[in-house]
Amino acid sequence: MAQGRRVERVAALIRREISQLLINGIRDERVHLGMVTITSVEVSGDLQHCKVFVSIFGQDTEKNLVMSGLNAATGFLRGELGRKLQLRRAPEIIFCLDRGIEKGTSVLNLLESLDKERKSNNEKKHNAIEGQ
Repeated sequence: MAQGRRVERVAALIRREISQLLINGIRDERVHLGMVTITSVEVSGDLQHCKVFVSIFGQDTEKNLVMSGLNAATGFLRGELGRKLQLRRAPEIIFCLDRGIEKGTSVLNLLESLDKERKSNNEKKHNAIEGQ
């Protein structure tokens, strides 16, 4: 169980450090085209591999440019993580696009349109009953 807590702790540290590096460390302009949010970080049990899930606000073309910028910066980020976290070996970083926020927004919009449709149907029924 201690190993699991260590992995979670390292994942939280990686998330914090990469967030700081996204703000201050990366000079690639592609990364700053859209608003990038780190949604979660998964680290393997041996701490050698790390998946960083990011959500990017912007158009699809901007998202692609931001992802290519992030993928180009993995070497820099790995080196910085190794120095700041003082790990024996810095994990390999893989960026994955997280579309969960987009899906959540589309579901909320769908529910809102269904609610409006239900209300309009209820008004039509109510008006039909009063008209008799």
